[in-house]
Amino acid sequence: MSITARTVLFDELGGPGVLRVEPVELPAPGPGEVLVKVEALGLNRAEAMLRSGTYFYLPPLPGSRNGYEAAGEVTAVGPEVTAFAPGDLVLSAANFNLGSHGVYGDHVLLPETSLVPRPAGTDAVDAAAVWLTYTTAYGALVERARLAAGDHVLITGASSGVGTAAIQVARRAGAIPIATTRTEGKRQALLDLGAEHVIVTEREDVTEEALRVTGGRGAGIVLDAIGGPYLRELGAATATDGTLISYGWLAERPTELPMQWPLTVHGYSNFVLTGSAEGRRRAGHYIASGLADGTLRPVIGEVFDGLDRIVDAHRLMESNAHTGKIVVRI
Repeated sequence: MSITARTVLFDELGGPGVLRVEPVELPAPGPGEVLVKVEALGLNRAEAMLRSGTYFYLPPLPGSRNGYEAAGEVTAVGPEVTAFAPGDLVLSAANFNLGSHGVYGDHVLLPETSLVPRPAGTDAVDAAAVWLTYTTAYGALVERARLAAGDHVLITGASSGVGTAAIQVARRAGAIPIATTRTEGKRQALLDLGAEHVIVTEREDVTEEALRVTGGRGAGIVLDAIGGPYLRELGAATATDGTLISYGWLAERPTELPMQWPLTVHGYSNFVLTGSAEGRRRAGHYIASGLADGTLRPVIGEVFDGLDRIVDAHRLMESNAHTGKIVVRI
């Protein structure tokens, strides 16, 4: 039996105002598909980039969907689905094309492989804020960079959802997080979250400060969301034979490689982790155990009520005035 879902679509590239809520007919789940009633959405910078045409692929216009993260409840499953049943609480796994499978809506139809169980005891708002942020931080730092106790970790754009998660992942491993933020107003929040040092980039030099707080060695691991020419500058803040992981390109300019060799530069895509059942299993266990023991605590910047607030939520995301994750409660 089909249903009519309120769904966020856009027909042209542009600012938050291009987003609109429209009724969309969803068919009954087919083989391997699951219908989910959405309770909350977690916003990600990638979604603003898709909407504006600066993501690494373009949306299918007109009528593109958007949205990676949703927390909800399974209402129906199609033939051949074995992992989920009606009533199960789930998260979207953020391993799909945004334009065709985006989860901004009150109901979504997803492949079984694009869902994971919701961590036990987590409400919808917190659940919508955990998956993509913590899997990115865990996948990049733990699985790729082999984060260890005592490592200095330089985290750029640290007030973002992934940035705040990375601080916690570093602390959980016994590492030493060094956070960067553009403005002084976010310094204390990052210190309270667990950053050992905070570099305010509008008045402090990242390389000078990183070398100072590491005793001249530089950070053994750098996690960068900005890219562009800034990546080249970060090479000087990285320890000899260190690892610089680039997972974003907020600068929206060609990325320049650093020349401080020997240095490993790794372009990280979270699909490497979330694209396989085994990767999703490992990531899910890491998140659930961290939430259970309190070492992982999602940072919620603001909660908007109702799908009709999606434009306001995108405007806040683009203002960079928040710390942590923006959530829309359905």
